[in-house]
Amino acid sequence: MPSTLTGLCEYREEIRKSRFITYAAPITSAQQAQDFIEQHTDLNASHNCWAWKIGAQYRSSDDGEPGGTAGRPILSAIEAQDCDQVAVLVIRWYGGIQLGTGGLARAYGGGANKCLQNAEKLPLVSRVALTCSCSFSELALVKLRVGELNGLIINEAFTANGVELQLALGEEQIAPAQQQLADLSRGRILLQPGAGEVDA
Repeated sequence: MPSTLTGLCEYREEIRKSRFITYAAPITSAQQAQDFIEQHTDLNASHNCWAWKIGAQYRSSDDGEPGGTAGRPILSAIEAQDCDQVAVLVIRWYGGIQLGTGGLARAYGGGANKCLQNAEKLPLVSRVALTCSCSFSELALVKLRVGELNGLIINEAFTANGVELQLALGEEQIAPAQQQLADLSRGRILLQPGAGEVDA
């Protein structure tokens, strides 16, 4: 199961007098990836190479290193660690010794790999968006049941008659949730399909 990171992590190493610092962070959009890269880029460094992946969308940059020796190995490390919704930036300060194309690929990919291996991860569970209505008195119990099934309450809107909820549940949790909510409300609370899937 793919996972993202719980927060920012970093890894430092020196390879043949070149210093490398790797930063990795969770992201949910291409804009967030770019913001993270810009925020952590060191303009005094020799190279700021990066890659990010969100589902089928991905980008990478060699930032002046020979083509395919930095961005692509970083992206490969993200995929090898089964990560998604993650951005990785590897910063290099050149130490005067050439590493060669193989050495560069190993240095950038290896740094990304070690950084992601050491990071705290969070499994990405694919959930289905649903809606339901309940009375004010039932709200606390509905939230409790959804939480017990590892679901998320995305939004709650109070109306004159009660509460309209938008929630997200794993595919296999929908039937048990429907049964529990029906039991709780004598069949009044019904789960309705919402819009699309939610990865969280």
